Amino acid sequence: MLDDAPALERPPEVRPSTPAPLDWLRPLVTCVQPASREAWPVQAPFDGTLVGTVPRCTEADVAWAFRRAREAQAAWAAQPVRQRAAVLLRLHDLILKAQASVLNVIQAEAGKARIHGFEEIIEVALSARHYGLRAPRLLRTQRRRGLVPGLTAVREHRVPTGVVGLIAPWNYPLAMTISDALPALVAGNAVVVKPAEETPFTALLGKHLLREAGVPPEVFQVVTGLGEQLGPSIIREADVVAFTGSSETGRLIGEQAGAQLTKCSLELGGKNALLVLDDADLAVTADGAVRACFANAGQLCVATERLYVPRAHYDAFLTLFKQRTEALRLSSAFTYTADIGSLISADQFAKVHAHVTDAVARGATVVTGGHPRPDLGPYFYAPTVLTDVTPAMRVAQEETFGPVVSVYPYDTLEAALEAINDTPFGLNASIWTRRPSRGQAVAARVQCGTVNVNDGYSAAYASVDAPMGGMKTSGLGRRHGAEGLLKFTEAQTVAVQRGLPLAPPPGVSVSLFTRGVTAGLRLVRNLPGLR
Repeated sequence: MLDDAPALERPPEVRPSTPAPLDWLRPLVTCVQPASREAWPVQAPFDGTLVGTVPRCTEADVAWAFRRAREAQAAWAAQPVRQRAAVLLRLHDLILKAQASVLNVIQAEAGKARIHGFEEIIEVALSARHYGLRAPRLLRTQRRRGLVPGLTAVREHRVPTGVVGLIAPWNYPLAMTISDALPALVAGNAVVVKPAEETPFTALLGKHLLREAGVPPEVFQVVTGLGEQLGPSIIREADVVAFTGSSETGRLIGEQAGAQLTKCSLELGGKNALLVLDDADLAVTADGAVRACFANAGQLCVATERLYVPRAHYDAFLTLFKQRTEALRLSSAFTYTADIGSLISADQFAKVHAHVTDAVARGATVVTGGHPRPDLGPYFYAPTVLTDVTPAMRVAQEETFGPVVSVYPYDTLEAALEAINDTPFGLNASIWTRRPSRGQAVAARVQCGTVNVNDGYSAAYASVDAPMGGMKTSGLGRRHGAEGLLKFTEAQTVAVQRGLPLAPPPGVSVSLFTRGVTAGLRLVRNLPGLR
């Protein structure tokens, strides 16, 4: 079991100030057989020190990983689905038991507050439980209605696609590698995952946990290195590509996958809005808005970046929202005392600060924040609330992916909905009201894949029985729910014809045959149970 493994028997007190704090995970860096022994350094966002190194893989490594995965996939798929599902249920227990160690690794290389690392533990546990219990039913052979009742027997089978190529982001390195791989694995596929270069150790620890749960090592492969170098070869080798990241990169992946007719699932960017209705409890909404905007330092595809408030309540709400934002605790602590952690890297820090400075230069007002926090670490940024934001500003149009939100007053609900939908994105939205039925009615008018009423994002995202994904340029396909599993399968229809052929019998003219079929169609149209 996991806790008996020497490398993991203690939840290590991982501190960024400790040299190479993840040396205890070095035995897990066996994901590839590198053609090149060049090492890739992983930096700790909290203070810029070295976390450790992993191989900088090449296209040859990707080909080798896919070859191993294909060799192992047939035997894995041949196992009864209930056996594969049992592996997921064992993972559910393992991830909860090992959470202290896992959270230390996530914090060390992703720089997030521990509470937002815990969200990843929840996501993996929920997905493992859901598909562990539901996959046997979702994947079982279904009887379908045949052409001629009693004579045509039809069955629909769900067969695995083969090897799934999973290209994962850095912002939720456990959830977007392990949780996304679970439906592919339980469907009988092998998986080759390319974690973000910033967060490979979390994926390697996830591989270890999957192996402990019963996934053969060759069935889940990890290749480490740069996305731009490895991505094309992963797409070329995979039978299905699953990607989470920016819309710009998603377009490139979609183009390459489309050129070779490879199935792909893309969860892309968002410019998510939170709508305060005129009957909302302002204090409760302000609390919820802070969570919606600043979870994981805003580095969350479903986080709120635009906030719409009725003009009559605008000043009162803004005061409450400012107070709660300024009360947030920023820290690099490996405890639950921090509300917000660090941004991931110098590039992400530069993008966030550029959005804020551009907005201020063009006339935006900084209500609070708007500046770095070098006293806490190189990439910490103060939670920022902007007003007077106009369409000419980058922060109004582009996904910031940081702790920055723009607040807008509105005069009519129609005007607010028009503004919310006036974006190429359509990932997530949030609506706050004292009347949930009203919130549901308004949600139907929002062009987003998920809409939360009286919550920012967790209610929809954590309801893993329901599909989650984006409209418009926010993506293709869905994770979670039946769709999140079946996208990793192919539907195969097997039809058995008994007795009469589906053609004119011997001695029957084509004219008589067509008249008889026509009469039969009219009859079936009106027979209950057959139409």
